[in-house]
Amino acid sequence: MAFKISPQPGYNLAQFKGDIFGALTAAVVVLPLSLAFGVATGLGASAGIYGAIAVGFFAAVFGGTSTQISGPSAPVAVAIAVIVTSHADNISEAFLIVSIAGLFQILLGLSAIGRYIEYVPRVVVAGFMSGIGVIIIIVQLLPLVGASPHSEGAMGTLSSLPETLKSANIQALIIGTIALGVAIFWPARLRKFLPAPLMALIVATLVGIFWLSDAPVIGEIPSGLPMVQIELPGFSFLWEALEPAFILAMIGSVESLISAVMADTLTGSRHKPNRELIGQGIGNIVSGIFGGLPGSGSPPGTAANIRAGATTTVSGISYSIILLLILLGISDVVEPIPLAALSGVLIKVGWDIIDWRIVSRIHLIQRPRMVILLLTFGLTVFVDLLAAVALGLIAAAMSHARTIERFELDSIVSAAILDLNLFDDDETLTDIDPYSTRTGLICLNGIISIASKTKLVNSTAEDIKDHEVIIFDFTATRFIDDDIALVIEQLTEVAAHDNISIIMCGFSESIFKTMIALNVLNLVPDDHIVDSLEDAKQLARQIIKSSMT
Repeated sequence: MAFKISPQPGYNLAQFKGDIFGALTAAVVVLPLSLAFGVATGLGASAGIYGAIAVGFFAAVFGGTSTQISGPSAPVAVAIAVIVTSHADNISEAFLIVSIAGLFQILLGLSAIGRYIEYVPRVVVAGFMSGIGVIIIIVQLLPLVGASPHSEGAMGTLSSLPETLKSANIQALIIGTIALGVAIFWPARLRKFLPAPLMALIVATLVGIFWLSDAPVIGEIPSGLPMVQIELPGFSFLWEALEPAFILAMIGSVESLISAVMADTLTGSRHKPNRELIGQGIGNIVSGIFGGLPGSGSPPGTAANIRAGATTTVSGISYSIILLLILLGISDVVEPIPLAALSGVLIKVGWDIIDWRIVSRIHLIQRPRMVILLLTFGLTVFVDLLAAVALGLIAAAMSHARTIERFELDSIVSAAILDLNLFDDDETLTDIDPYSTRTGLICLNGIISIASKTKLVNSTAEDIKDHEVIIFDFTATRFIDDDIALVIEQLTEVAAHDNISIIMCGFSESIFKTMIALNVLNLVPDDHIVDSLEDAKQLARQIIKSSMT
């Protein structure tokens, strides 16, 4: 894979200006969110900036979306917060999980299955993202009133909230409310020049410095370049780390590809999903090594970058360099920011993450999809992220299979052929009942998959026993999967058990290869495999005539 630090041939000064302005704009958008996510996870504001720099740079250099801006995001922040809580006694383990997650993302990209993550159903994504949004809002309620975040996440926050409110820091609550209000009501026409999250932090911080100085603040953050944070682990830890690392990898991958699709929509370009996952993975490995938050494609940062004029990867690289320069020079500026101000900004972020487009129409969507959305949402908020995604995908796959089954079964035709139509010469008609149906016909049309397996057996197995000859017609079959091929083998076994002759016709090359590869035609004589339905009918006549003599 080529090192992609140079722009495409033909790069000009106008593009460079657009990329630099886009990088500056994206940095202004992402910086306050990175600070807020770092504090919210318990790793500190500096971890948010480290993550934005590392993931932003390497995803731009090695990724597959030319205008993507990457950094800490709400979904991965929620996931890493849970991991930090579980490894509070050895924080280096949490950073190692971040790097392992990056390795998983690289493997996803190298295995060329990155594009399939885009096929996660909208209701699963909506339920998951809405659950993330609710978690962010709930978790920020304690810092909003001047208390420390609860170690048990959303449920712990709700249980302790009534008691905490009795000793609430009113100054923190006022500051947080001001930040939330600015984030909500900052005029849209001004957001191009000064993003709402940044303005909210500026206003709330000034209030905290000059009037309400008793609210908790970020405090001292390390200045200079970060140090290596992870340590060599034992085998038992590596085994335990696989599950949370996989959660991070999947969440970050889905978020990155959603952001990449958004970038395609805004620019008319086309991203490379597998390469994007490799770039994100490299960035997360480096971020974990140096004590940064995990990251993913940032929809707010990417949109700001594109709208400010960015067109190439120079913007993403410049954005990370700008953040690095900021890190080296503004630690004194960041320290007095009230934690409640960050909470106000994050509550607005959580609200925006909720998929209101589909949530507002939940009463209009199909009942199975509504159940999937609510299941994914409930598991995200009340159980854990992995269970939400896994069970949501399983439920969605089952619902989709049921839908496909109805369409596919309409394409399976099981019919009887009258002897009157099969035998058209007078000599034969004198010996048989012309209205008998000694030959059955099973046509498989279009695409037939595992969704139809059970009902294919149930609807045809009994029909087979009513005839002396069964013709399987694959003339109009476009595709069958391995499960259907094995079902056909079962049906041939049923026929062989009852001494019923099987004829197959109309195989395409690909379907015939599938049958041969699985050895499902071992009970069908070679001369009973013919080219066309007419050839199959001619062979059926010969078999029936032979049985009559």
